[in-house]
Amino acid sequence: MAESVTIARPYAEAIYRVAKETGAQGIWSQRLQKLALIAQNGDMASVMGNPQLSAEQVAALVISLCDDNDAVLGNFVRTLAENRRLALLPEISRLFDLAKSQEEGVKEAVVHSAFPIDDTQVAALLKELEGRFATRLTARVEVDPSLIGGVRVAVGDQVLDASVRGKLDAMAVALNN
Repeated sequence: MAESVTIARPYAEAIYRVAKETGAQGIWSQRLQKLALIAQNGDMASVMGNPQLSAEQVAALVISLCDDNDAVLGNFVRTLAENRRLALLPEISRLFDLAKSQEEGVKEAVVHSAFPIDDTQVAALLKELEGRFATRLTARVEVDPSLIGGVRVAVGDQVLDASVRGKLDAMAVALNN
């Protein structure tokens, strides 16, 4: 995993610089997410790894699936294809979005809940968490039935565990000390 991040980082930084120069970070984020989905497709993975296809053929296929005629996007995809790095697109997309969020001063909060949470509950939770962390947040909600009541929220490396299991674990640690 660390190796793919190391390889993907220069590509993500380069395309982020290009996007920032043109003020198109949002558009590029969407483009990279689409490319990541294409690269994660099982059939595309076999096409990208097929030694009988040239890098230009693979790049042309990926570009055609994007439905985007941007010349910079085409050059980016061709560069990745020539270096056999198309499989890194999901990681490049993640690193690009991370750089975008850092520049905008926004952090992602991952909310794990035992039950589905509606949009108004998420908005209220975000408002409370933004006050606690003193930063703007976006939320990604994941339903985790193993949580017994409550929620667990991860913002960066900080975790707020308000689940029953989290409280019991905290009590056990306190009793052992």
